Amino acid sequence: MKTKLTFLFLGLCLSIFAQELPPIVKYTPNLYGAGNQNWMISQDKNHYLFFANNEGLLEYNGSNWELYLSPNETIIRSVKVIDGKVYTGSYMEFGFWTRKSNGKLSYTSLSQTIKNKLLDDEQFWNILNFDQWVIFQSLNRIYIYDSKGATIKIISPDKGINKSFRASNSIYFQTVDGALFEIESGKGRLISDHPVLQKNRIINISAINVGLLIQTQLNGFYKLIGNDLSKFSTEADSQLLASSVYSSQVLSDGNIAIGTVSNGIFIIDNVGKIKYHISQSKGLSNNTALSLFEDVDGNLWVGLDNGINCINLQSAIHAFVDNTGILGTVYSSKLFKGNLYIGTNQGLFYKKYRSSDTFKFISGTKGQVWSLFEYDGTLFCGHDSGTFIIEEGSAKNISPFSGTWQFETVPYKKELLLQGNYYGISVLEKVNKQWVFRNKISGFDYSSKCFEIVSTNEIYVSHEYKGIFRLQLDNKLEKVNSFSSYRTPKKGKNASLIKFNNSIYYAYKEGVFKLNNKTKQFEKDKLLSAVFEKDEYTSGKLIVDNSNKIWLFSKNYIHYFSLSKINNQLKQNVISIPSSLTNSMLGYENISQLSSSDYLIGTTDGYYIMNINDLSFKNYNVSITNITTNKLNSAYSSQSIGEKGDFKFDDNNISFSFTVPEYNKYINVEYQYVLEGGQEEWSVWSTKSTVNFKKLSPGDYTFKVRAKFSNSTLDDTATYSFTIRKPWYATNVAIFIYIIFIFVMGYYIHRAYKNYYHKQKEKLIEENNLLLEIKELENEQQMMRIRNEQLSQDVDSKSRELAVSTMSLNSKNELLTFIKEDLKKTNKDGNRSIKSVISTINKNISKDDTWNVFQEAFDRADKDFLKKIKLLHPSLTPNDLKLCAYLRLNLSSKEVAPLLNISVRSVEIKRYRLRKKMELSHEQGLVEYILNV
Repeated sequence: MKTKLTFLFLGLCLSIFAQELPPIVKYTPNLYGAGNQNWMISQDKNHYLFFANNEGLLEYNGSNWELYLSPNETIIRSVKVIDGKVYTGSYMEFGFWTRKSNGKLSYTSLSQTIKNKLLDDEQFWNILNFDQWVIFQSLNRIYIYDSKGATIKIISPDKGINKSFRASNSIYFQTVDGALFEIESGKGRLISDHPVLQKNRIINISAINVGLLIQTQLNGFYKLIGNDLSKFSTEADSQLLASSVYSSQVLSDGNIAIGTVSNGIFIIDNVGKIKYHISQSKGLSNNTALSLFEDVDGNLWVGLDNGINCINLQSAIHAFVDNTGILGTVYSSKLFKGNLYIGTNQGLFYKKYRSSDTFKFISGTKGQVWSLFEYDGTLFCGHDSGTFIIEEGSAKNISPFSGTWQFETVPYKKELLLQGNYYGISVLEKVNKQWVFRNKISGFDYSSKCFEIVSTNEIYVSHEYKGIFRLQLDNKLEKVNSFSSYRTPKKGKNASLIKFNNSIYYAYKEGVFKLNNKTKQFEKDKLLSAVFEKDEYTSGKLIVDNSNKIWLFSKNYIHYFSLSKINNQLKQNVISIPSSLTNSMLGYENISQLSSSDYLIGTTDGYYIMNINDLSFKNYNVSITNITTNKLNSAYSSQSIGEKGDFKFDDNNISFSFTVPEYNKYINVEYQYVLEGGQEEWSVWSTKSTVNFKKLSPGDYTFKVRAKFSNSTLDDTATYSFTIRKPWYATNVAIFIYIIFIFVMGYYIHRAYKNYYHKQKEKLIEENNLLLEIKELENEQQMMRIRNEQLSQDVDSKSRELAVSTMSLNSKNELLTFIKEDLKKTNKDGNRSIKSVISTINKNISKDDTWNVFQEAFDRADKDFLKKIKLLHPSLTPNDLKLCAYLRLNLSSKEVAPLLNISVRSVEIKRYRLRKKMELSHEQGLVEYILNV
């Protein structure tokens, strides 16, 4: 019983997710920065969206959200864009917003002109327009504003008003008692008070060929033709009855979107058949749809009780989202005999293709499914538990020995299949119309997740952690005769290997490499490798579909290459769907072809189906939405967008915001900008919609921005020119004043310098004259000194000569005396001749003391040397003083000996004795000492 309940619960859960739905873009209150509830939605000619939000008027331009508080800070209940003005209604207030030159909205109140006529506690829940009139509806009255005459007319029914509507060229409203009125000539005219209407609140009214289609809150649809009210049944009636309808919108394709309080959104066609039922369990943010709005691109906007959703009804992509985790991550898919099979990490599931049937689990396949492969009318399933043969609703394991990755056909042997297993490669064989496991190929036991057959005997295997192997097999496919590994290209995470157009390709982070069949070496393929350039690599997974297209996945794009029919060259096609939105399992991306243009791509929470022929988008326009400037460390100030900017020199920090107002979930807009005059090169493509330029120098600039959508560059480029003025001190006037000032200052400086140098010249002349006089005096003094020195030298010379002469005289007298004495001794006989000689000698001998004369002359010549030496050495005798005098004259011993009338030896002895008396040291010279006295 418990098992039955488990499968029943599983079936119920899966039945909720049995429909592929259009993409849903979710905007949470935290993202848009306003209140949870959104009561009404509208759009302007620029494709900007406006929401009546609990916190105020909310604007979204495709890139940025902006919240404008209501004038009295109350909940805005209604919004409607009419002729470029955004009309809003709130508590005790209605009016319109207009856009200022800086792109911001400014409010003008209309209700203030009739403030005294408003009812107490009145709120305005709806806004309609017809020709020149704008209708504001509260729960009590209708206010009709004439936009040309600026007058307001009030309609006050006896009963309160449930809601107002516009259908074709008429304005309707339902009163609280259920009666339906039409406004004619500024008054309400009763259309119907049918008992059914009296019991049912009307949610919406739309025009049909012969009357009106009326949708009620709890009782479905009715047709009102004249006075006849008849039931219009739909598939959703029973579900709507239990859900309580709150909002409704007739779509441009004739379908009707219905928003409920508790069961999400229903979309029915014009015959009442349910096309989509989208609830919180299927990806909607909340089950309560307060407001619905279809934009110009066919997107359905849903104002929820907690957030905003955008449903891309016209998208070429439809998603199947498993929010419960029951289905799991999709690793493979296959359309086989009218059934869609989905292999996941939870097992194998299937359902009837193009139906809302429940996905059914195939018993026995619980666990990881790696691949699905169709061959010869049989569907094979590569599973963690081995290989299964799949027949509708059942699975038969024919190879339970090892987990199976993939399958490949054997050339020229239709009865054989090769399968890559966890531990090598094995052979399946068809025997008696039944596929059975034949043998494992021995000699190679590595995991063979990716392998391809070049010929019957040659196989290439890619191992994520060991690289590429080349295997040579025997003819019977029983063993590997030899295998070798490649040094290049190297191993790589999320790498893969595949055969495409009869060539082997290997892809990893360094690029895509192609096997040269002649050299058996891998060579880099430049065209395919370009996919992974600019940091685009996420996975090297390669997939070849049924129509011989090769698919690659990168960070921001899905790429597929097909062969040109003319020159057999590869033609590249790019789908700008980033991996962050597809939620694919990296390294295990999978895509299967369901039809000529429909492809199923597995994700971590389901799958999505993409029609590549419908991936065409209208040419949007890029526009600049906001320009702000600021001084350093100060608040930003918004600037005019439509006029050329003229900013002060210190307002040189400039920020630009720009947008392409598109709201597709799977396509990201990319922007590229350039600042002429500052940044001359176009920036790299980026999804960021703002850019800042800081500390711009004074000058003229032109900012340009262009956009790329779905990998196609949009036609237009938004431009904005502005000038940053020079500081006042660098303006032309200031420069002119500086020049005049410089000339004036130059004149006065020149004049001052001229006067200064004139004075300096006069002063210098005076100083030079004075210096010349001083120099002349110095020269005169120098001449006098020189003369004095010359005279002194002459006196000294004469004194010395006198001293020498005196010494010579003294010597002569001594000699004559000696001769005289000698003659006296020899003249004992009294020889007259000798006496005559003696007499002559006596006459020539000076009577004065010749030594005293010498001493005085010497003292005059040598400044009292004898007195000084006598004073220093009192023990010196006159003979010692004579010797000192001679030595003072720097006379040698030979020269002194005749003067003293002694031998040279005696002079040496006298010198020795003199040294002792003077007590001179051994090292000190006698003559040097005497000369220094």
